[in-house]
Amino acid sequence: MKKDNLKITAKEEEIMNHFWDKGALFVRELLDLYGEPKPHFNTLSTIVRGLEDKGLIAHKPYGNTYQYYALISKDKFQNRSLKDLIGKYYNNSAFSAISSLVKEEDISVDELKELISIIEKGR
Repeated sequence: MKKDNLKITAKEEEIMNHFWDKGALFVRELLDLYGEPKPHFNTLSTIVRGLEDKGLIAHKPYGNTYQYYALISKDKFQNRSLKDLIGKYYNNSAFSAISSLVKEEDISVDELKELISIIEKGR
């Protein structure tokens, strides 16, 4: 999987969440997960094939149809996306990203202490 393949649209992310939550799905089953108005079958099928082209999902053939499944876990996807975000906006510095959260008061002192504890346990 190429690094650029982690960039997905909101619709692609919505579909990936279905695969992460439900497991392997046929496009027809994926369509059933949507409320009204439902997207068109061909639209979903096109987005699913795009996700496959990006290396995020694969398929198993069943006759003339395919069952699709995720190739990457949600946790792994989130971690890679976070690393890409930190690389793009914080010059690959997790410290800068956390500092920004602290400055904006999006992370509390207690949360920072918990983070330090996690880091210390990991070493």
